[in-house]
Amino acid sequence: MSPLPAPRPPAVETEQDGPVLRVRLNPAKEDDVLSAAVLDDLIALLDGLHERPDVRVLVLSSLGEDFCTGADRGEYLDALAADPTGAALRRAADKAQRLCHSLENTHAVTVARLHGKVIGAGLALAAFCDLRVGADTCRFRMPEVGLGLPPAWGGAMGRLISEAGAARIRELALTCEVFDATTAHRLGLLHKVVPADQLDRAVGTWTRPLARRSPEALVLTKRMVAGYARADRTSDVSLLDSHLLGAALGRS
Repeated sequence: MSPLPAPRPPAVETEQDGPVLRVRLNPAKEDDVLSAAVLDDLIALLDGLHERPDVRVLVLSSLGEDFCTGADRGEYLDALAADPTGAALRRAADKAQRLCHSLENTHAVTVARLHGKVIGAGLALAAFCDLRVGADTCRFRMPEVGLGLPPAWGGAMGRLISEAGAARIRELALTCEVFDATTAHRLGLLHKVVPADQLDRAVGTWTRPLARRSPEALVLTKRMVAGYARADRTSDVSLLDSHLLGAALGRS
């Protein structure tokens, strides 16, 4: 009888401190991409929060050199090679949509703690967090067009436009230019910019008072703001993202 395969090591690390759950990407410090394993673990974690009302705040960060350098494009190409119809690729890309939807709709107030490079899917993931603080050394980029792809990860285009405005997101998506933390703050993609060694202190200025707030008031306020923000996204085309991505990769 063949031995059972060893369990996959977790792709995220979690630590709970009272009502605050800290979620850290890349515990193995191997790379900073959003692989299928990372998406699976984050989706499972967020789904599990439905049964954990004690968690009021979720802080998302990374143990790697960068917060996130984007999606694992190699996995997408492998999925397309294994199934030229694109069905496997679309299923993989749909995971990103499910993750971002879960992040946007979880009852916990979500805080992104950003450092290093925040690129592509990493920027999308951060954008779906309620509050975002970045080190003053952060560098951001939307590189998809430069790679011959549409910016179609997680349904993030609507979220980015509602947070930063169509004109600037159009410019950043088309030019793929790198922008710094000061620019991200001016656009509304960051709420705070601090030196890297003060990130934890800045996060604490949010988490401590949030932990004392009424859970019902937090949930209602978060959902009210989300509802009003979605008012201009009623014709949301993000459900097509996996199809757009599959078509683009199939031609590359």
